[in-house]
Amino acid sequence: MYTEKGLLDKLKSFATFSFIPLFAFVTVLLIPFLVGFLLTFTDWNGIAAISSLDYNWVGLKNYSVAFADKDFWTALLLTFKYVILVVVFTNIIAFAIALLVTSKLSGRNFFRSIFFVPNLIGGVVLGFIWVFIFSRFVEYIGDITNLAAFQHSWLVDPDKAFIALVIVSVWQLSGYMMLIYIAGLVGIPNDIIEASSIDGASPWQRLRHIVMPLMIPAFTISLFLTLRNSFMAFDVNLALTGGGPFRSTELVTLHIYNEAFRFQNYGDGQAKAVILFVIVATIAIIQVLATNRLERT
Repeated sequence: MYTEKGLLDKLKSFATFSFIPLFAFVTVLLIPFLVGFLLTFTDWNGIAAISSLDYNWVGLKNYSVAFADKDFWTALLLTFKYVILVVVFTNIIAFAIALLVTSKLSGRNFFRSIFFVPNLIGGVVLGFIWVFIFSRFVEYIGDITNLAAFQHSWLVDPDKAFIALVIVSVWQLSGYMMLIYIAGLVGIPNDIIEASSIDGASPWQRLRHIVMPLMIPAFTISLFLTLRNSFMAFDVNLALTGGGPFRSTELVTLHIYNEAFRFQNYGDGQAKAVILFVIVATIAIIQVLATNRLERT
């Protein structure tokens, strides 16, 4: 009786706290992913009802087409460049801000709120706001200063449009990563910092040899989140540049979207999405394992 009662209590706890999130995960993520994976082996056009079976099995044809698509690899390489820049600058800026707002700075709570606000703005809205800044405000600055870099909208130049995309992404993500670093800094015991000060350690020595090693769990989380968000960047890319000019800022997620829904090559687009999933999952696993090893050492 005790065992049965304990089992019933566990089932009740599971139904109360875990069933709804698990049901949402299965129905919203797992099942669509599996269905999409199966459709990569078909010539489904993305319009006909799946239940009608109005498609043919084509095997690995979609994957061979995806691997042979030069535009896909161009978008993927551009995405890698974008991810490296966003991950590096986001984490450096977020960590620097976290150090600032956890110091004895007056009004630090106000600054925490200000730095976090960009993360609350949706990507599409954020993109339209920065379209105005890079199209109107930049030209206004150019008219005042006569600087060549500000004479024309950044969004019409391929190189500057990519820089603009990186700036907006870093600006949006830094506030959220700042909170993670703040949590890590607050969790460092004060007695360790005080002991290092008594021993004569300089601020740089404390940061390098005490703070940063103890912050590795926060680095693990922040790097994982920035990697994921950067690889999955879509809304800002769509609203800010739309992949232009001349597809020079088309990241891989926008490329997949255009392939599947704009050009109606759903099988090819879904195959590219699976390839991207494998790449991102592999990189994320390697990153987590590497940072966990640093944490143990």
